Amino acid sequence: MLYDCSKLEERERGITAAVEAVQRGDLIVMPTDTVYGIGADAFKSWAITALQNAKGRDRTQPVPVLVGSRQTVDGLVYGLPAVARDLMEAFWPGGLTIIVEHAASLQWDLGESGGTVGVRMPLHPVALEVLRQTGPMGVSSANKHGQPPALTADQAREQFGYGVSVYLEAGETPDPVASTIIDVTQTRPKLVRAGAIPLEKLREVAPDIEVPE
Repeated sequence: MLYDCSKLEERERGITAAVEAVQRGDLIVMPTDTVYGIGADAFKSWAITALQNAKGRDRTQPVPVLVGSRQTVDGLVYGLPAVARDLMEAFWPGGLTIIVEHAASLQWDLGESGGTVGVRMPLHPVALEVLRQTGPMGVSSANKHGQPPALTADQAREQFGYGVSVYLEAGETPDPVASTIIDVTQTRPKLVRAGAIPLEKLREVAPDIEVPE
């Protein structure tokens, strides 16, 4: 089912349907500030497996997690370095994914992550409204492996069809650049992927970011 979130009444029905789908363990597609994402409840392992299967990816590529608030991260991590908090304060919500060590007690299986997880708080009102009701979601770009990321929910539906329960349409992504990824699990923060947040902006907050040659 596709819901047009530009219409207030349909948006409300769509978000309700999306939240209920996630709680059941189904897949949804929703807009973010980078590209559209295909997502599932981060704590339902079978739902994460379904997400990976839908994309045609294996467990060696763990699924990142989106959250609806900065405070949510405190319940997910083993310990949050000061530089991570500084980066979150500066760039969340926004296009920055931060790789941290997750708490060993968490009952989730996002793939072969080696005890780490990439977390992000997106800058999109529809995504945030969903996430604040569902809690953390495993979310990856809404495309099958080898295909271009979907810039609308309708494009995502062309790729995934009935494999996804709810599609939330909010128009074309205005700035379809993947998030920047920073790893803060080592002594120095490390740039893993260049993206939506420029390196020079990151260095205003974390001057010692390591950049692979």
